Amino acid sequence: MRRAIRSLRSAHRQRGVALITAVLIVALATMLAVNVTYRGMMDQRRSGSLFAFDQGYEVALGAEAWAAEILKKDKQESQQDTLAEGWAQTMPPLPIDDNVGTIEGRLEDMQGRFNLNNLVHTDSTPNPKAIQQFERILQMADVEPTWATMIADWIDEDQQSGFPEGAEDSVYMGQDPPHLAANMPITRASELMTLPNFGVERYRKIAPYVTALPVGTKLNVCTAPGIVLDSLSETERNFSLMNAKDMADRRKEGCYPGISGLPAITDTEIRNSLSEETSWFRATIWVTIGTTQFTMYSLLNRGQGNLVRPVLRSFGAE
Repeated sequence: MRRAIRSLRSAHRQRGVALITAVLIVALATMLAVNVTYRGMMDQRRSGSLFAFDQGYEVALGAEAWAAEILKKDKQESQQDTLAEGWAQTMPPLPIDDNVGTIEGRLEDMQGRFNLNNLVHTDSTPNPKAIQQFERILQMADVEPTWATMIADWIDEDQQSGFPEGAEDSVYMGQDPPHLAANMPITRASELMTLPNFGVERYRKIAPYVTALPVGTKLNVCTAPGIVLDSLSETERNFSLMNAKDMADRRKEGCYPGISGLPAITDTEIRNSLSEETSWFRATIWVTIGTTQFTMYSLLNRGQGNLVRPVLRSFGAE
């Protein structure tokens, strides 16, 4: 009798162990299936995103070529570059083939901004008049004007700090991490944020007014903001105080103010740095495919023979 009871209990335990084992196997199989399914979905999403990214890049290159054709045609039709012309109009969102997404873009005149590389002469020595002009831009943008000398030191080739606020290798080697001054022209205005304590906030204040182009590039007064126009004079502050809508309305009709419409500039060097035409433009192109957005910035040079070529491309956030 006892033996029978023991056998019965043993059989119950074995069935219990078998049941638990079966439950564990089912649970493990479920976890494995869920993991495989999840990985498959993520791989599919990554593949879709990569495909959309590649597709967006190719579409952006097509838009860049289209922008180049617009600039070529503009040069054939006009010797001035103004905000009243077709190139200056923002392209509205246009559908991509089979409505897989949209593309939009705009062209900006980069010669309508103060060229930071003009803080030095073509021989890489500091340009005092350009430094003073940039000091006025900084002051009107509510940024300390002392940064002008430090930025000039960042670009010029010598190792002598400008007085009194300059900075060369001795200052930058004390940073964390330590580094040297560039001592060469910059390629992007955002390089200003490498200066110690310059920061994002200061850069945002002056970003609409500065650019990085070859040394000696002229300023197009037809498209320059009021602050940049007023920086040409030590005393006149007519354009930065003008109502923005009034200036925009005037520029819809053509070049304003034009070189002849500026206050009398007696300095020959400054007057020779002005122009009413442009060789440097930036195309900003946004491509949206599904939930993926691709952004490309392309610096375009319109040179001799009306040849337009991309010089510098960047992607993502500006």
